[in-house]
Amino acid sequence: MILIVDDKPENILSIRKTLELYKFEVDTALSGEEALKKILKNSYTLIILDVQMPSMDGFEVAEAISGYSKAKDIPIIFLSAVNKEKRFIVKGYDSGGIDYLTKPVDPDVLLMKVKTFSRLYQQSQELKQIHQSLQDEVEVRKLAQAALSEKVNELHTTLEALPQIAFTVTTDGQIEYVNRNWYKYADNMQQLPETLSGGDSMRQCLEQTLRAGMPLEKEVYLKDRTDNSYRCHLLRITPVKEGPEIVKWIGTFTDIALQKQANEILEQKVKERTEELIEINKSLEASNHDLQQFASVASHDLKEPLRKIQLFGAIVRDRFLQTDPNAMSYMERIVGSSERMARLINDLLNYSRLSAASIYEMTDLNVVVQEIISDLELAITEKNAVVCVEKLPHIEAVPGQIRQVFQNIISNALKFSRNDRTPEIHISADRVATNAADSAVEENGNYCRITIRDNGIGFNEKYLSKIFTIFQRLHNADLYEGTGIGLAIAKKVIDKHQGIITATSVEGEGTSFIMVLPVKQTKMPNTI
Repeated sequence: MILIVDDKPENILSIRKTLELYKFEVDTALSGEEALKKILKNSYTLIILDVQMPSMDGFEVAEAISGYSKAKDIPIIFLSAVNKEKRFIVKGYDSGGIDYLTKPVDPDVLLMKVKTFSRLYQQSQELKQIHQSLQDEVEVRKLAQAALSEKVNELHTTLEALPQIAFTVTTDGQIEYVNRNWYKYADNMQQLPETLSGGDSMRQCLEQTLRAGMPLEKEVYLKDRTDNSYRCHLLRITPVKEGPEIVKWIGTFTDIALQKQANEILEQKVKERTEELIEINKSLEASNHDLQQFASVASHDLKEPLRKIQLFGAIVRDRFLQTDPNAMSYMERIVGSSERMARLINDLLNYSRLSAASIYEMTDLNVVVQEIISDLELAITEKNAVVCVEKLPHIEAVPGQIRQVFQNIISNALKFSRNDRTPEIHISADRVATNAADSAVEENGNYCRITIRDNGIGFNEKYLSKIFTIFQRLHNADLYEGTGIGLAIAKKVIDKHQGIITATSVEGEGTSFIMVLPVKQTKMPNTI
């Protein structure tokens, strides 16, 4: 919901009608005091604040809002019909505003800014929610780890309480001492306990250990003389040294039958939990990757100074540099670079939005393509391009995302056309059997293969793996405008639709982009 604050009802009415026309939910306040009361009670995504108001002016209201923990992050756009000087604009930004517009306001410009700032605020709130979810997951893992550690400690305590058979052996292999538990498995001190594989193997094992002079750890099954059953024990034989010399050996048999059973149960539980955590980690890693990319370049801290560069650069250029060609050239470069940076940020925002959950619906690709051709009518006319579209299927998809794919590829075909020939773009589709670019045509196949072919400048196919990577460009940015994100967005959309995208090309002859998409989505892909 957007809050409009102005002491003149007629001003509020015009702005409100403009925003409501585009489905924005709007609230109003006729004074700064009323606005502050409403901000305490309601949640807003944007505040449009008039500067000149009686009692409390817009700057004072903004400073008061910055003191509210609930509302300090809400973006504020200042409006002023009188205070147009630079010092008032600077004061607006210092008071916490993210933009300063002077009246009369162009409705289209205001609408564009409202859409942008509302979207950025909503995305900021989503980032906070994701961060909180990550913190909650960390706490859950800590509790799980603590519970596991507690079980392991209990198991260790149980094992320590189990009875052990202990004995000592001289360096020449004679048993010199046994404890009372020895006689549960042997008649006398010199008789080794009987094992499942026979008594001789135990003697051989002991002799080999003494000859090697190395500690031994081995599982053996000992015969219990009380019930003639065999129980698994862990045999450990360790040398006792005085200096470098071995003076004797100490051996123990530890009953590990219960431990083995507990370990099997524990290992199964650990395996199941590990598989769950692996799936969770995959989703978290993908989400973190997107969030890091988004946060690194598209945050409010980046857009704010960029907007000032554009604003003040344009002011300096238009007011002070008209008589100095060299300075004008340098300033044009600064403004042009800032505009390219703005396009890059917008493309990154489009890329980051693809991480959100998607709702699929039956989509007519013919309608999607015709809408794109209509939108690109000016570029098609300027290039004298010919666009041929065959009948396309209906598929389950996210219409807005699929539209983005087609628009990026068709726009590229127009952008990278040759100057010496008429650009031709041909779009066709087939039903195919499998999710593969070279799949055989099948009338009622579960997939559709869409091909977008052009006769442009093409590219060397050895760079195929690069064209779908974010920020990768094969052509000079001075010759061909762009940010290197369009095809990365297309690849991510197709991946979310459980499809594939690839391309074939010949330099100087043209390029064919091939997409294979399921006609119906069998399951929702993971949200990352």
